[in-house]
Amino acid sequence: MKREHRKKTRDLNYSHYLHPRWWPTWLGLGIMWLIAHLPLRWQWAIGRLTGELAWRLLPRRRHITEVNIGLCFPDLSPDEQRALVRKSFRANGIGMMEIGLGWFRKMADLSDITTVHGLDHLNRALEGGKGVLLVGGHYSTLEMGGSLATEEMNADVMQRDHNNPLMNAVMTRSRESRYGAVLDAKDLRGLLKRLRMNRAVWYATDQDYGRKGIVFAPFFDIPTGTITATSRIAERSGCAVMPFSHFRREDRPGYDIYFHPALEDFPSGDELADATRVNRTIEQEIRRHPDQYLWMHRRFKTRPDPDDPDLYGKQGKRRRRSKRRD
Repeated sequence: MKREHRKKTRDLNYSHYLHPRWWPTWLGLGIMWLIAHLPLRWQWAIGRLTGELAWRLLPRRRHITEVNIGLCFPDLSPDEQRALVRKSFRANGIGMMEIGLGWFRKMADLSDITTVHGLDHLNRALEGGKGVLLVGGHYSTLEMGGSLATEEMNADVMQRDHNNPLMNAVMTRSRESRYGAVLDAKDLRGLLKRLRMNRAVWYATDQDYGRKGIVFAPFFDIPTGTITATSRIAERSGCAVMPFSHFRREDRPGYDIYFHPALEDFPSGDELADATRVNRTIEQEIRRHPDQYLWMHRRFKTRPDPDDPDLYGKQGKRRRRSKRRD
């Protein structure tokens, strides 16, 4: 039975998850549901506390975040970098609470505290009739940003399935209620099909996927393994490629959704130049709210030279210390 559930990661029938081994997951989902129905300020407060606890109790993730922020914001003082690391954990703690908000609440309830910027860019790009690839980043508002945007547009989404089949069922069913299609992250054929139907498809490119199908394009002036699939998708489909971002307001509860003008002359025929442009658009958006990015991910894990020291290991620590002394 265990093997059967592991294979069926897209088994969305809740009746298949009644065995006692799923009860802890159901309990966690119940807590998420309860928090999602609290006032937004309370949710954010719980999220900040969760992030603070994670900052204190997860030294490995804290170290990864410290490395990333140290590399990307070298002009900040050590105290400023430490403050940004801590603030990032709090922002991502709020993001964890927003997962339940995105899964279990009606987004129309939040329409009065959400502002959508540049929707005309999306509508204009769809007039081309070949679809739109919404290129986004892994911001802490990942779940909320897409859910809120579906109140203003018809779109599809690509997702990496959750390792827990029950969590995956809840996540996928929730997204299917908002998006037209929920595609597997590796389903390139399905993506191209949706683009041919003149759909907008949300697609995130800013993670380290290893050495296959990448170029090393600058990201915060660091040669970073960046997938070239974006160029190939645009070339094969003729779709528009549009930067898409979303952030939580800092002064009051609320959200901002941004659709930016589609990239011109994309693809250019130069995969490195295209990857550089994509990275630059994501970097520009990160700089709006640096704490609201997923810095806990080892974005610089794959190095241009396989013999380069691991930036996140002991050698990486020694390298950064020597730079500070210099």
